[in-house]
Amino acid sequence: MTEHELTHLDRHGQARMVDVGTKPDTDRMAIARATVRTKSAVVAAIGAGAVAKGDVLAVARIAGIGAAKRTADLIPLCHPLRIDAVNIDLDLGDDSITIHARVQCHDRTGVEMEALTAASVAALTIYDMCKAMDRAMTIERIELLEKSGGKSGHFLREQD
Repeated sequence: MTEHELTHLDRHGQARMVDVGTKPDTDRMAIARATVRTKSAVVAAIGAGAVAKGDVLAVARIAGIGAAKRTADLIPLCHPLRIDAVNIDLDLGDDSITIHARVQCHDRTGVEMEALTAASVAALTIYDMCKAMDRAMTIERIELLEKSGGKSGHFLREQD
């Protein structure tokens, strides 16, 4: 199999879960980012803890952690992983909240999907808790920033 072949398809083009049974456990890490764009007044309310539904940052952090742990339940061909750590950082800008989700494990396959899922669900949680304040909010640029471990090695997204 070449580097760019789709490993989730068998020789007949049918979807399959990749067999990772013979792969060695290695340290793996992935960082993903998502950005929620909203009105500056909404960001200010989040920062001040003045959102009617509660502490938006705390709930988004917990949602992101829970989502990383449940990724295999959400994405059909993902393997359940023994996640060692999930860290969700939320940075308030003038009109945005940037989420960085870092996931680590020592396992047979990577944690990119777990990091992307964590960032996505944290962003969706912010949207859910603040939608009454700004129906025009957007979730932007859900992307993998970095990954390490495994056969494919280190990846670092180039800065825009």
